[in-house]
Amino acid sequence: MSTTETDLPPEPKGRVLIIAGSDSSGGAGIQADIKAVTALGGYAATAITALTVQNTKGVSAVHGAPLEIISGQIAAVLDDIGADAIKTGMLASKEVIETVIAALDEAGAELIPLIVDPVMVASSGARLIEDSAVEALKEKLIRRATLVTPNVPEAEALTGIKIEDVDGQREAGEALLKLGARAALIKGGHLEGAQVIDVLVTRNGMRIFSRPRIKTRHTHGTGCTLASGIAALVAQGAPLDKAVEEAGDYLHEAIRRAPGFGSGAGPVHHGWPLDGEPVSEAPSGPLAAGLAGLAGLTREP
Repeated sequence: MSTTETDLPPEPKGRVLIIAGSDSSGGAGIQADIKAVTALGGYAATAITALTVQNTKGVSAVHGAPLEIISGQIAAVLDDIGADAIKTGMLASKEVIETVIAALDEAGAELIPLIVDPVMVASSGARLIEDSAVEALKEKLIRRATLVTPNVPEAEALTGIKIEDVDGQREAGEALLKLGARAALIKGGHLEGAQVIDVLVTRNGMRIFSRPRIKTRHTHGTGCTLASGIAALVAQGAPLDKAVEEAGDYLHEAIRRAPGFGSGAGPVHHGWPLDGEPVSEAPSGPLAAGLAGLAGLTREP
């Protein structure tokens, strides 16, 4: 199927194709992606790249999906439902990355915004990517990204830059732009400090997002959740910097309301908008629309 700019829908419909691995514990991967996209008012479709056996304490096994099944899922979704944004997560090998790229090309998806979460290590510390895949990320996938969303260890692995502060985050972001990405969000959760500082670097400059650090072990799937939240908002027409800001606010509240499950790195509370509790600052834009829709589900008929 070939797609031209005139074939794209005149208005974004909020459809997100997520290409990532499954997390049996439900806190990260495809499961977290679906929850985040839904919570923020989007529609999630998926192409599962791997099955993982994991819980909050760690990953004990990984089974990769056959390459033809990965490409088949992508083709099936884009040929029928379509997408207003695409988000990639766990792509464990060079072969998987090449398969995903080929499938997107075959579907004519070049004009669809692509959010790349370069998943390398699970919150429990388990490595989720082969060394050869890191090079494929750098050389083949990042250059296609509308936005790439590494945490500090991932950004260091991709750029070779030691990151200790905002200047390092900015430098790493600029290096990712040189690899071809249109924008890079260098997340600061791994750095020390009372504030968690995320740095968005684009070809038009830099923007800093700062939020109070929440002292908690419940951070499983935060990277997946943030990237999918951004994709959901972009798919609904939000400008990139606004999508980054609002998805970050959603994640911050999800961490604050974490349910406390598991004895390791526990999951966040993706469905907190259904709680009906007020937040410290009223959201706006697509985030507000998504939350309003969810709030409507809790009303009495």
